[in-house]
Amino acid sequence: MRMIILDGNAMNPGDLSWDEMAELGELTVYARTPAELLPERLAEAEAVFTNEVFLDRSTLAACSKLRYIGVLATGYNVVDIGEAARQGIVVTNVPDYATQAVAQFTFALLLEVCHRVAGMDQAVRAGEWEANPDFTHWPHPMIELVGKTFGVVGYGRIGRQAARLAEAFGMRVVASGRAGGNTRDGELVGLDSVLAQADVLSLHCPLTKESENMIDASAIGKMRDGVIFLNTARGRLVVEKDLAQALASGKVRAAGLDVASLEPIRPDNPLLAAPNCFITPHVAWAPRDTRERLLRMVIDNFRAYLEGHPVNQVTPR
Repeated sequence: MRMIILDGNAMNPGDLSWDEMAELGELTVYARTPAELLPERLAEAEAVFTNEVFLDRSTLAACSKLRYIGVLATGYNVVDIGEAARQGIVVTNVPDYATQAVAQFTFALLLEVCHRVAGMDQAVRAGEWEANPDFTHWPHPMIELVGKTFGVVGYGRIGRQAARLAEAFGMRVVASGRAGGNTRDGELVGLDSVLAQADVLSLHCPLTKESENMIDASAIGKMRDGVIFLNTARGRLVVEKDLAQALASGKVRAAGLDVASLEPIRPDNPLLAAPNCFITPHVAWAPRDTRERLLRMVIDNFRAYLEGHPVNQVTPR
């Protein structure tokens, strides 16, 4: 079977091996695939693997030989699932590979907001501590988390793990998610209730037509004054200019973001100039241990497909 990886560098910049995957077919790995080269590369492919290269309706309609798409991530909005199903193409994703890593990184962002560790280190190296007449010196105010409310939007695997970490810090958790679910302390509540209660609001929901731009000026207006906002999910969940304005006004005290609406981030993104906004380059999922787990699950997904019993299939069976 002819297999191609469209953007292998994102997942494996060279520290992992594709050898085991290559044993499953005739494998070609591209570091990245610009849009103009996509039709040529897909022309003879029977199995395609993508992380962030979009496979839309018109692209899939031109792929007569394609039978399998392996998404190298949990979110699969990069594939037109309806068109794939119409053509009988099996699409799989990789759930749960980065749960621990993303929840951990969520708190890395939160703790940076609370303690500004990098800024404290810079102050020490700039001589501010040694110049201080007291034994201590804090150039930034700090925040204690115990007793505060951690609001989770999207109570799936990552949202649940983030909630567990919040509880370990002595925080109260309130969450919204799919109807019928429960937190450890009670039932899930509506989004507006989470917005109104959270001292820290953390997004862990998928990007869908319904969730796109869900955090806009109206939603921010329902939040507590001085809320801390975290997003390790998808950038397009947020209207970035509205968040930037809320940071400038102080309505949102600080934001920790690992995603942007367009990635890589564009120089005109309003959040780059917003105060108290900490932005990282979509890396919450990327520890080596996590990517090794991802590769293992990608291989297992494809092997199961070849054996006739697909797992983690997101197209209708």
